[in-house]
Amino acid sequence: MRAKTIPHVEYEILNWILDNIDLHELKEEMIQSPTAQKKKDADIRFDKGAKALAILLQNMMTRRLHKLPEEHPDYKEKGAIE
Repeated sequence: MRAKTIPHVEYEILNWILDNIDLHELKEEMIQSPTAQKKKDADIRFDKGAKALAILLQNMMTRRLHKLPEEHPDYKEKGAIE
């Protein structure tokens, strides 16, 4: 599909990021700790942070749905977006 508008490109980039970026290596690096409890706490923090960021990216995508080309499978009219 051709890039038809800037919001269309933004939407596709956000979608690609959510589908293709693997955070496993970063997570392993960030949860290293000498004690099991601190590692568990860091693991929980990482998961919460990653989830919050995924929600933010999803919200950014939702705000672009009405700007997608009408033939795009994810297109929604502005009033239809909730």
